[in-house]
Amino acid sequence: MILVKPPRSLQGQLLALVLAVVVGVWLATAVLTWFDARHELDELLDSHLAQAAALLVVQQVPEIGDDEPGIDAPTLHRYAPKVAFQVFHQGRLALRSANAPNTPMVEPDMHFRTGFKTVQIEGTPWRVFATHGAERDLQVYVGERTSLRVSILWAVLRSMLWPMAVALPLLALAVWWAVYHGVAPMRRLGRALAGRQALALQPVTLDGAPSEMTLMVNALNGLFERIGTLLESERRFTADAAHELRTPIAAIRMQAQVALGETDDVLRRHALQGTLDGCDRATRLVEQLLTLSRLEADAVPDMAAVDLRALAQRAVGEAAPKAFGKNQTLEFEAIELCSIPGNETLLAVLVRNLVDNAVRYSPPSAQIKVAVQREDGRIVLSVEDSGPGLTEADQQRLGERFFRVPGSSESGSGLGWSIVRRIAAVHRLELQIGRSTELGGLMVRLVSNKG
Repeated sequence: MILVKPPRSLQGQLLALVLAVVVGVWLATAVLTWFDARHELDELLDSHLAQAAALLVVQQVPEIGDDEPGIDAPTLHRYAPKVAFQVFHQGRLALRSANAPNTPMVEPDMHFRTGFKTVQIEGTPWRVFATHGAERDLQVYVGERTSLRVSILWAVLRSMLWPMAVALPLLALAVWWAVYHGVAPMRRLGRALAGRQALALQPVTLDGAPSEMTLMVNALNGLFERIGTLLESERRFTADAAHELRTPIAAIRMQAQVALGETDDVLRRHALQGTLDGCDRATRLVEQLLTLSRLEADAVPDMAAVDLRALAQRAVGEAAPKAFGKNQTLEFEAIELCSIPGNETLLAVLVRNLVDNAVRYSPPSAQIKVAVQREDGRIVLSVEDSGPGLTEADQQRLGERFFRVPGSSESGSGLGWSIVRRIAAVHRLELQIGRSTELGGLMVRLVSNKG
């Protein structure tokens, strides 16, 4: 059993990403606030320690007797047990607070007499400020527990951070609401697509869509349009194939029936040859239909430098046996360098159709001339014949699907010129049709772009 992982929700991803960013910013702000508040609080309380020490220095120190040193006033505030001071005169303890030890807060071997220092007193960290009098026989220590500073810091931060902590879930709810309504056009688009019929290719309309969604909807509508073109091309190809293949298949069947019932070898051979000719016509028709279908699908062919001279020479060589069979004169003239950008396969089909049409529809003993030359910086392929040519009305209809010149005895499907025009349009080639001034018949010119 294969477990398919359900697709992740875009709304959930956006919500998680935005909330992660918000929480990250909130935590970073809290940390920065902690360090900044602790720094400011340390400076404030250190200044109070320095002020208290200055007051002790300037006040009158009592005479020191042999009895127990004097003790400060009783506790007046709940923070008082966390603050202590000591006054030493000539190395002896003269005055101290009730919670201060008898020994100096800072060990004498630390060689520390003035400034701030954090020390351990009976296993508890204290922040101590030390100073001495003008005669240097008076040494004062004022200290406070660092836990007091932490308590004050937490009290300050609680008043700052708890509103932010309360606002965080409200902010998360607001972000969810914004994201939910932000992706609402995508949900509407999904419902609109889910409710469409399989063959519905009309454009999608989405009212109130943001600009990003508009780009996607436009691209989707463009895709529907291309799919519709492809489907129409396939339907037309099927109809064309069914219509045009009916005649050659019927002819093949008739010739095969004649061959089966004929006892004369010459007539049987003639009927079999007719069957082969019918197969060739059907094959050619299928090839033309496939080429036309491929071009009408608007597929962009691969382009490269193509030697038009080589293509024309090859097409003339392929058409030569038929031309000789009709006692026609087939001439070829070309310059050396005549490369143009294009798709070699499609251009070969185009040139072959032009040469084949000239040979096919020109009368016996006609003269046909194929030339590749350069005119005003452009490569020109011209196919001329000495046949009857076409009227202006017939020239205008060349390229219509299944149009054949009235009165022609040659077999054909009428698709050749449709293919020629489509290939010329894909390659941006100019197709000129007129009467040959040299031979008097039809002249077709294929002119490339400059460069």
